[in-house]
Amino acid sequence: MRRLRRALAEADSGPTLILVEGLAGTGKSRLLRRLTELPEAARGSTVSWRCGAAAGPPPEVAPGGPVLLLVDDVHRADAEELARLRGTLENPRPGLAAVVTYRPEELAVAGLPLGAPPPRYGDELTVLPHRLAPWTPEQVRQAAVEAVGEGCTPEAVARLHERTGGVAQVVVDLLAALRDSTRLRCTAADVDDVGVPVRLRDLVLGRTAALPARARRVVWAAAVLGEPVSGPELLAVAGLDGGPGHADDHTDTDHGGDGTAPGHAALVAALTGGALAEDAEHRYALPVPLAADAVYATLPGPVRQELHGRAADVLQRRQPVPWTALAQHRRASGRVRGWLRAVERAAREHAQAGRHQEAICLLETTLASSAVPLETRAHLAGVLASSAVVGLRSDQTVEVLAQIVEDERLPATVRGEMRLDLGLLLCNQVGMSHQGWGELERAAGELRAARPDLAARAMSALAMPYWPGSSLDVHHAWLREAEEAAEASGDDVVRAAVAANRASLALSYGNPEGWKLLEALPMDSPDPKRRHHAARGLCNAANAAAWLGHYERSRELLEQGLELSTKSGSPYTEQTGLGTRLLLEWTEGRWDGLVERCAEFVRKTSDMPVISADARMVAGLLCLAQGEWSRALAWLSGPDAPTVEHAAAPLASAVSGALIRLALARQDLPAAAEEARAAWSKLAEKGVWVWAVELVPWAVEALARAGEAAEAHAMTEEFAAGLDGLDTPAAFATLRWTRAVLAETTGRTSEAAVLYQEAEAAFAALPRPYVQALTAEGAGRCLLASVTDSDSNPAPDPDPAAASDPAAASADGGGGEGHPSEPHEEDAGEENQRDGSGSSSVSAARGAVARTPEEARSQGVAELATAAQRFAELGAAWDAARVRAALRTHQPAEGRRPPGRPSYGDQLSPREREVAELAATGLTNREIATTLHLSPRTVEQHVARAMRKLGTASRQDLAEARESADFPESAGQD
Repeated sequence: MRRLRRALAEADSGPTLILVEGLAGTGKSRLLRRLTELPEAARGSTVSWRCGAAAGPPPEVAPGGPVLLLVDDVHRADAEELARLRGTLENPRPGLAAVVTYRPEELAVAGLPLGAPPPRYGDELTVLPHRLAPWTPEQVRQAAVEAVGEGCTPEAVARLHERTGGVAQVVVDLLAALRDSTRLRCTAADVDDVGVPVRLRDLVLGRTAALPARARRVVWAAAVLGEPVSGPELLAVAGLDGGPGHADDHTDTDHGGDGTAPGHAALVAALTGGALAEDAEHRYALPVPLAADAVYATLPGPVRQELHGRAADVLQRRQPVPWTALAQHRRASGRVRGWLRAVERAAREHAQAGRHQEAICLLETTLASSAVPLETRAHLAGVLASSAVVGLRSDQTVEVLAQIVEDERLPATVRGEMRLDLGLLLCNQVGMSHQGWGELERAAGELRAARPDLAARAMSALAMPYWPGSSLDVHHAWLREAEEAAEASGDDVVRAAVAANRASLALSYGNPEGWKLLEALPMDSPDPKRRHHAARGLCNAANAAAWLGHYERSRELLEQGLELSTKSGSPYTEQTGLGTRLLLEWTEGRWDGLVERCAEFVRKTSDMPVISADARMVAGLLCLAQGEWSRALAWLSGPDAPTVEHAAAPLASAVSGALIRLALARQDLPAAAEEARAAWSKLAEKGVWVWAVELVPWAVEALARAGEAAEAHAMTEEFAAGLDGLDTPAAFATLRWTRAVLAETTGRTSEAAVLYQEAEAAFAALPRPYVQALTAEGAGRCLLASVTDSDSNPAPDPDPAAASDPAAASADGGGGEGHPSEPHEEDAGEENQRDGSGSSSVSAARGAVARTPEEARSQGVAELATAAQRFAELGAAWDAARVRAALRTHQPAEGRRPPGRPSYGDQLSPREREVAELAATGLTNREIATTLHLSPRTVEQHVARAMRKLGTASRQDLAEARESADFPESAGQD
């Protein structure tokens, strides 16, 4: 429209005419309204009229000055309106900028918007065409976000674009209906449920009704087909191709006047009447895909059935045969046997191509029909199950299989096969592990004699150790049975499945032999089924490596597994791999945006709790470190989180560790000890000790601080014994950390400091930056405490056996979370100022026992400063605030602020900023007080001053200010 704007803005610019072409609903009227808002339009006058609106003769264009002439819907213009418009354009005045819109499908003379003969435009008039194209997917997405918010899923946006063809008015009408019918989330199913907008329905039915009878049959055929097709195919479905038995109503008079065949004339009439459109491939369909639904709904039943029958005949002649579409037409035409044969062909074709979700949807729809005979139902259910176990969750599939396995009329082997897949679905996708385990055990028994191949699959599934309840010995026993059954079957695919689980089991508990077993998997096999099991083994190994502490190897295995999963069409395996990626980002400290990535993953996998559990755990651990304890609890143990009975064992241990830590921070020792005992009991029953890495330090601290030092010592030694001979760097680093915690909580602070430093070095080597910072904090805390102890008490017995004597243990000894120091009413001093050499000095001293109290104090302050810096870099606000508070307490006298309280004016002091940040996360005053070693009253005063300075009225406002980074930086010392 640059030429138009120039015509309005420049006095010497010649007159301009722009002819705007667009199908119904593409936004022509909206364009004219926008043109009236142009700054250049304000320089002169604007004249508008809508043709055919019965509003009297079109207005005159007054002489003098620039004029913007806007004419809408010229295809509806009567003779007088056309004559007036043609006269204006054939003799244009200077400064005229005219825009004329029209629907090309409704012109009286095709291609001539101003009628025939075409106008004689003057030489001085610039005439330009402009075609309004349908909206792109991105434009549809923007409109959807504006109308219904960010809750409109990408699948819903894609469906909107597909169903509307991008026609602007149809998109807007659909979005208006969706806005009224949906709440937080809009899905593709919601788009389908809305139906046809009234405006589109009236337009297409009006155009169809205006056609001759044969042309209407062509439109009906297009609506039944529901896709663009060639002319011969369309006419064959309409019964107008001249074939035997096809419709030929000789009473109609819509033959071509030039002797053309009736079918040809009918197609031309449907096109010229705007009821059909031709695409770039010379295929024909309704102009808007959604319009087919409106036409289809008006067809009488016998007519629909007849048209579907012809459509089935036409599609059967295509090569390759579109089996899914053929199945739909056969079903609608009443051909039940042909329908079911086509369904099976389509499902197997989808499965072979890796399109498992398409196969699942087709088969579920089919099996929901009561017209499917029992024997066929069982057969198709087997096809459904084979795709469902590698696809994504569907509760409808579970319901179908649950009904079939209880039908005693079916042979035991058929029920066993269905039971196998039902058990896999319940365990892997639905998250009902106890029920799934029972189904797998029954399936193994039903299939053992007649189908060793299927029995081996059930047994190897029972060999996987992730589900709660059974011990590692039980899983090994099932693996041995699976190996025997696989060999008896002689099936290479079954052998590959068992081999993948053999490697997965070994690696899950840190058996070094697992790496050799992994290398033997058939990753380069030409058989996609064997490659699928290899991909599954790689992704399982990547997850195991993440728990073991082999992070670089885990990343490499994960990339291989995801690539192979994509190639072999294994969406379930691919999603589990993506969950492992989030776990790796947590352990390796790649936290920027991680909570949001976890939330998005949970949203996409919300109906598959087993897959989303990794993301929920990671999000909960992150929120805990950031001080958002309410959000942490919602992620870890909220209503949508996996229950304790069904959660995978490593995740259940990690979640329990987080809950124990939270209870310790809140000084709720009984709750912490109770959770510690319950979680440890489950882990000990399983016997996979490497999964204690997120649990055992907190469980030991909880028990020791609750006065159960002997129990804490026994737990530590049981953990140590369980790691003998295993390849698990993370667990051995955690063992050092746990021994440090035990030493600290039983009063042996000097020994604890050395153990913490050893653990810190071990976690740095992995690397695990967050736990490295936690252990640095512990080292600093114990070094400083050892100085205090040496000033007032003789050194405690360094013999670890002393920890087993509750009478000799101090139940109130230090500890990592909220240990019982007396709160300070006033701030103790300024945070230690470091010159950047603190980390190197700690590294040089790490592992060395401080020889003097001064050395211990210096090392302790350096360790705390290092921990505070690492926590801050990670974004662990709660941890950073806790360590900074400890630093202030132990700051050297020369580094403290001078007497008196400095004035910060309207800026936040460092302490106010620290308290405000924690208050913004949702912590209560008492929780903040425990973290910072202040009294609740002092915290209350800091919060009140921060809110006054920031101009906020509530803690919620503080949170919003924090999210938008509105906390001002303070200068100076507090």
